[in-house]
Amino acid sequence: MAAGGTATQEFIPPPPGEILGHPKPLWMLFSAEFWERFCYYGMRALLAVYVAATFFGHLPEGEANAQASLTYGGYTALVYATGILGGYIADTYLGYQRSIILGGALIAVGMFMLLIPDLQWFLVGLAVIVAGNGLFKPNISTMVGALYAPQDSRRDSGFTIFYMGINAGAFVAPIICASVIGARFGYQYGFLAAGVGMVLGVVVFHLLAGMLGHIGRAPPGREGAKPVLVVLGGAAAMVPLMWFLLSKSEALGYVLIGLMLFLVVYFVASGIRSGDHVQLQRYGAMLLLFLANCLFWALFEQAGSSLNFFARDFVDAPFHFTLFQSANPLFILLLAPLFAMLWPVLDGKGRNPSIPRKFAIALIGAGFGFLLLALAIEATPDGARVIWVFLALTYLIHTMAELCLSPIGLSMVTKLAAKHEVGMAMGGWFLSTAMANYLAGLIAAVASGGGAHGEASSLGQYAATFTQLWWLGLVIGGGYFLCAPLINRLMHGVK
Repeated sequence: MAAGGTATQEFIPPPPGEILGHPKPLWMLFSAEFWERFCYYGMRALLAVYVAATFFGHLPEGEANAQASLTYGGYTALVYATGILGGYIADTYLGYQRSIILGGALIAVGMFMLLIPDLQWFLVGLAVIVAGNGLFKPNISTMVGALYAPQDSRRDSGFTIFYMGINAGAFVAPIICASVIGARFGYQYGFLAAGVGMVLGVVVFHLLAGMLGHIGRAPPGREGAKPVLVVLGGAAAMVPLMWFLLSKSEALGYVLIGLMLFLVVYFVASGIRSGDHVQLQRYGAMLLLFLANCLFWALFEQAGSSLNFFARDFVDAPFHFTLFQSANPLFILLLAPLFAMLWPVLDGKGRNPSIPRKFAIALIGAGFGFLLLALAIEATPDGARVIWVFLALTYLIHTMAELCLSPIGLSMVTKLAAKHEVGMAMGGWFLSTAMANYLAGLIAAVASGGGAHGEASSLGQYAATFTQLWWLGLVIGGGYFLCAPLINRLMHGVK
């Protein structure tokens, strides 16, 4: 391998044809991801409040909220943690296309299992979804990266467009699944609607997969039905383990820490084995940015848990509280095109912030959103509810922070990783997000869990927690801002 690492590796272009300046397959992947995200966010908007009311309703409100927050955090953590395994399976055994179809089918089955009003069966359904998501989520993002040459200036914009597909599904889903179907007919029927969305996503991908050409096909010698059956059997064997980890939050924490340590060892060893010091240093930079990603999402992912309970109990709004779950994707849809245009303009002027500094801005922005909410709580008279505009502004600030990190991060992974390890690296990116979601569940349990005796959380409890999150974002984001020149050197020209 040349010293230039991934930048010099052979690139095989996708089938010819463009739409709005981007390869045609991008728009197919956009559509498939829309429906998968419709499924995920439709269920996510309901998960914590449904679990608290249905399975822990016999407990004091604060304890019910805390238990539901831990279940929510465990599920969202495992959804992302299995991405590292799914990426490896796609890279070496199944291929990206078949991984996505099989993963989507498993997600749909798991969603339909959530209709069973029994806690253990509910956890089994979540476990099946987790197994399927590991095969789906990292691999569709990897194929977006495969559409562009490593130095193609359209690459970041392409990922931002793809990110809009994610958020279009995320915007529509809470409205349909939670605020309309769930609120009117029962939350379990919201899960049903989300499952139907996943079925549509699998159908769209299967029918239009020919647009991808060579991209994502099975590795040589892995064609035929046998690899699919082997992976399906492995997924079935994985379900009991996922069920156990969903039931035992503390055990899940230890597993995630172990996987994060494995990730570090894997990429350091891979860089050393390659004999390419540039690739080794790029992996070092990538791991540092994985850590920033973890810390950011630990703050951001309060949205579906503590902020959802906060909206339900303490916010004065003229609409159903679950509609706040559509605020972030709505702001993404409005702002993503502006950010997609902003980065090239700033680059042309030599003022485009480096990737590490964009991550630093994201961390500080996430903290600032909580500061605004804490100040709003302090300004709210005793016995009154917080005006809904402040929560909406918090989501707006968090969205702008997200646009400085998430689409940029996806693109960064595909550029820093060696070609043969892009799927593994994308899985590592989602593993860092998994750790973040686990930490987010612990934070939410404190914020929404109230006092030691399980009483309902107070505005004061939320204000104290949100203030602490502000300081966390400020200090860590400031640290990454100061360390940005060092991380840039480790990246060796990747922008």
